[in-house]
Amino acid sequence: MNKIIGIILIVVGGFLIFKGATRKDSIAGGVAEVSSDVANKVDGGGRIPEHYYYIIGGVVVAAAGLGMAVRGGSKS
Repeated sequence: MNKIIGIILIVVGGFLIFKGATRKDSIAGGVAEVSSDVANKVDGGGRIPEHYYYIIGGVVVAAAGLGMAVRGGSKS
């Protein structure tokens, strides 16, 4: 059962990485990137564009899925 959940998490993580990379290369991603840079320079804050959260979340979910898939099911 853990292997199936691990594979599902790998797929979901891959989808999130793909979604974040697609958004980063889009016009909306470019606007978000520029507006974050401008806002950070104006007030010194630490804003991060939304597509980075997709990419980071996808890597974390895929890594968790890989760990579950490699570890396998519990043996009774």
